[in-house]
Amino acid sequence: MNKDQIQGWIREIAGKLRTALGKTIGNRTVTWRGRVEQLIGKTQASYGDAKARLRKRS
Repeated sequence: MNKDQIQGWIREIAGKLRTALGKTIGNRTVTWRGRVEQLIGKTQASYGDAKARLRKRS
């Protein structure tokens, strides 16, 4: 695993927690921020996956 995969995974988990918190307290802003953070985390992890695949080919 590379840095981007790990950071993306952590960010995705944090986003899931924030989304759950927002739903629990009934705050749409917190919920949406959590969803955005999840998306950013997934994107970063995917970027890390692509980097890892390219390194294996080289």
